[in-house]
Amino acid sequence: MRIFITGCAGFIGSNLVDRLLSEGHEVIGYDNFSTGRRKFLENALSNKNFTLHEGDLLDSKKLNNCVKEVDTVFHFAANADVRFGLDHPKKDLENNTIATFNLLEAMRHNGSKSIAFSSTGSVYGEAKVIPTPEDAPFPIQTSLYGASKLAGESLISSYCEGYGFHGRVFRFVSQEP
Repeated sequence: MRIFITGCAGFIGSNLVDRLLSEGHEVIGYDNFSTGRRKFLENALSNKNFTLHEGDLLDSKKLNNCVKEVDTVFHFAANADVRFGLDHPKKDLENNTIATFNLLEAMRHNGSKSIAFSSTGSVYGEAKVIPTPEDAPFPIQTSLYGASKLAGESLISSYCEGYGFHGRVFRFVSQEP
């Protein structure tokens, strides 16, 4: 299987790269290295089944060229700096929502129809029920990050309905120790 991973040099992305390579898959990694680390890809870079593309998801032309003949996509790339979202609102819009749109369009143009998306528990805002069930109603969004990830989920849902994509959304949660 030929698999495309955005945010491949991040903690989760790089671990998935290693796992998929160990299972014999061909993996194409894509990262702009704004937060990812090359050292996380040391093992992968020596594997003949791994190709790394350094690029930004806002570069539609480059992205479209890299997604050719891909069976499935794991989308981990994002601006995850929740604390400063109100200081830089455009960052969440561009790096989370527009980047997700660009990826979906590249997939559509290249015939790839399977995507796994790393979202966040932040889409629940200040939830009244903890742990929060997946069918809990969405409260008012309390962060631009959460809103941008929810927009990404909605785009994926729309592409699934409109273009026959198959999508999976994972709402990861991190807790302070």
